[in-house]
Amino acid sequence: MKKYAIGMIGLGVMGKSLSLNMESKGFPVAGFDVDPKKRNEVREDFANTDNTVVESLSALIDALESPHIVMMMVPAGKPVDDVIEMIKPHMKKGDILIDGGNSFFKDTERRSEALEAEGFQFIGMGVSGGESGALHGPSLMPGGQESAYRRVESIFTAIAAKTEDGSCCTYIGPRGAGHYVKMVHNGIEYGDMQLISEAYFLLKSILNLRADSLGKIFEEWNRGVLNSYLIDITARIFRKIDPETGKPVVDVILDKAGQKGTGKWTSQNALDVGVAIPTINSAVEARILSAFKDERVAASKVLRGPENRFDDRGDVLIAAAHDALYASKITSYAQGMSLLRWASKEYDYQLNFAEIARIWKGGCIIRAELLDDIKQAFLQNPNLPNLMVHPKFAESLQNLQKNWRYTVSTAIQSGVPMLATGASLAYFDSYRSERLPANLLQAQRDFFGAHTYQRVDKPGSFHTHWEE
Repeated sequence: MKKYAIGMIGLGVMGKSLSLNMESKGFPVAGFDVDPKKRNEVREDFANTDNTVVESLSALIDALESPHIVMMMVPAGKPVDDVIEMIKPHMKKGDILIDGGNSFFKDTERRSEALEAEGFQFIGMGVSGGESGALHGPSLMPGGQESAYRRVESIFTAIAAKTEDGSCCTYIGPRGAGHYVKMVHNGIEYGDMQLISEAYFLLKSILNLRADSLGKIFEEWNRGVLNSYLIDITARIFRKIDPETGKPVVDVILDKAGQKGTGKWTSQNALDVGVAIPTINSAVEARILSAFKDERVAASKVLRGPENRFDDRGDVLIAAAHDALYASKITSYAQGMSLLRWASKEYDYQLNFAEIARIWKGGCIIRAELLDDIKQAFLQNPNLPNLMVHPKFAESLQNLQKNWRYTVSTAIQSGVPMLATGASLAYFDSYRSERLPANLLQAQRDFFGAHTYQRVDKPGSFHTHWEE
């Protein structure tokens, strides 16, 4: 009986695409899905490959080489726990179970510890790149027992995207480290997408630019420092015409953004760890605000914005919006990497930030030219406290800030919301400020709650009797 290299539970878009990718690299897959209809559909997709589809979990294990390697591509949360409980009776000690979904890292921590105690090996792996990435080469972020990763390393380095720096896969760290890094990746992705959307909306609102003109602008931007997957697809989006109306598709899409939770998890965890990520937080909040469509329509009839007229040249604003987007993008990555730095200490992940930047250079949604500079920055200084203080990025921000401020002030004066771009600039100004107004805040806390404060002229903790 033929034996297969790996089993795949969950044959949706991602599970099927990863299975085809693995088979094309010499690692045939035995697949299973609880949905008989999906099993039959995928069986047709596998028809001219060395992959197979089986009818039960016991048949899946029987079809695999020993020790068994089983990967799950199922929705996060309870479905993962359910599959683990169903597959465990069919597996032996030493077998490897892999969760390639978007699981919350604390769930992965719990599963990793429980499965290890029972003698199984467990990998929680972030997978980025969508359907195309899964099929042709994703960015992979595996965490868990390093011994387990080394046993599957050849499979994942083979199927991952490739850049001049090698395969976009590396061992991230113990337990939930892989899913933690994927969570932060998605938080940066939220920030990047919102910043791009704000630049588009500013130019559309103030300059009344049509989609075809915006497409040309973003195409031009993609040739320079903003070169990235998201800028590229944005330019392509503007060119797509809706066959029903003849209008650009972007103009017929309702302005209500969806989300699956990973951005929210990033914001929530940043509060737990105590790291400021205002660009990412604002991106999450912007999606939430967009969901209140009916309320916004009603409010637009009551709440009026400024009557300010834009009298400057359009090319000036376009150039400024470019610089503001790049500067804000730097701060978004700076916040994400800062969160990784502090979380690495908090959870003892021992993350390699240069390696993380390297594997994000290909396959994943946030792949961008900027990531090579980020990789180099952490190679030069693995203990860099914040990307913004690295000489290259500090110089860039210094050169960009005039246009950054011009863009944000123009948006404010025109009543165009730029929640994430404005937050990015405020983060920059806060981080570079030797003094912040927190002294008054501490005085207030001490006044009403006797919380005490520190002084600038001597050490210790102090309290003032304010009403004497």
